[in-house]
Amino acid sequence: MFDPKQLLEQFVGGNQGGGDFLRGAGGGALAGSLAALVMGTKAGRKIGGEALKMGGMAAVGALAYKAYSDWQAGKQAAPATQAPQTPVPMLPAPTGTPFNPSTEAGQQTLARHLLRAMIAAAKADGHVDAQEQARIFAEMDKLPLGAEDKAFVMDELRAKLDVDAVAGAAATPEEAAEIYAASLLAIDVDNAAERGYLGMLAARLKLDDALVAHLHGSVASATGKAVPVAV
Repeated sequence: MFDPKQLLEQFVGGNQGGGDFLRGAGGGALAGSLAALVMGTKAGRKIGGEALKMGGMAAVGALAYKAYSDWQAGKQAAPATQAPQTPVPMLPAPTGTPFNPSTEAGQQTLARHLLRAMIAAAKADGHVDAQEQARIFAEMDKLPLGAEDKAFVMDELRAKLDVDAVAGAAATPEEAAEIYAASLLAIDVDNAAERGYLGMLAARLKLDDALVAHLHGSVASATGKAVPVAV
């Protein structure tokens, strides 16, 4: 049975996995990480601070919730052009909010949307071509994944990059912020294609520029890596 929440743990990490995101990207460690397989040989990131203890959907929700709350409060966004020196405390998103649905069905639907957003972002620079897909599919067979989990990843990797489909999944402004936060975790923003994709995604999600800045700052604080805003 397909379990989006569990699969998201494979991408973002959690208590059992140590919270590593893209852990060991490059080299032999690729076979041990679904995220590293899909994202390619990008530089590894690790979620730190309180988000480390949450993992999975809870970590993404915490990042988006902090950014959204700070934006609503009119606070100044933290610079995202350089990694912060000290981790910023993270709080879990309140249960029953779009960041953290109270029902299992709601959580699974959100997890599916976040997974789709992450895989789409990973494809934004064009490195996941047919040859790369074949390599990923072969390596996935070595991972402890169910048939339906593998099928979901394969289908998303094969699908044409569609920013409208990713953005269209957002039912609320809060979910839009969370989809953008998940996309940031899966992208390095180090080339024009990635910057262009994020710019289009933010526009399709109808995110305020100030909120986008807060989301970049929130992800930068949790990963310890600069996440510059696309311009």
